[in-house]
Amino acid sequence: MKRIVITGPESTGKSWLAKNLAKHYQTIWVPEYARDYIAHLNRPYQQHDILTIAQQQLKNEEKMLTKADRYLFADTSVLVAKIWSDFVFGQCDPWIEQKIDEHRYDLYLLCYIDTPWEYDPQREHPHARGELFQLYKQELLSRNLPYKIITGIHQNRLENAIKAIDEYFRK
Repeated sequence: MKRIVITGPESTGKSWLAKNLAKHYQTIWVPEYARDYIAHLNRPYQQHDILTIAQQQLKNEEKMLTKADRYLFADTSVLVAKIWSDFVFGQCDPWIEQKIDEHRYDLYLLCYIDTPWEYDPQREHPHARGELFQLYKQELLSRNLPYKIITGIHQNRLENAIKAIDEYFRK
């Protein structure tokens, strides 16, 4: 089973891409738990919420692993929790740091910021996408994690992701 995570800044088509990659490869994907969690939160999220989200995301992923066929696509990872926690709160829970090292993916698809920003009440930083993209890239590089940058809009982005996956796993 190959685990592939779709990652990157807000409004870069991660959920759409994860869903459509799963459809293409006839397998399943793990939705981003944070969206549901925050939607049902009756207050602004706090740093401890990011830890709760990261823990549940991993639990959801483990549950779905048994249902996947050849690939499991994750619409986020604990890496996102780290970057978000650092960016918003200036620090990250040690559990999240530890899980990044322990819970490895076979490939990270880093979505580039060439998609138009789409408003969503849960999105917070439309003008920081470039900065956030660099944070993701730097984190992947510094941890020596396997990644491919995915560009393009909608169908073109999907085709680029499929090509990157097929080429990477042919090695």
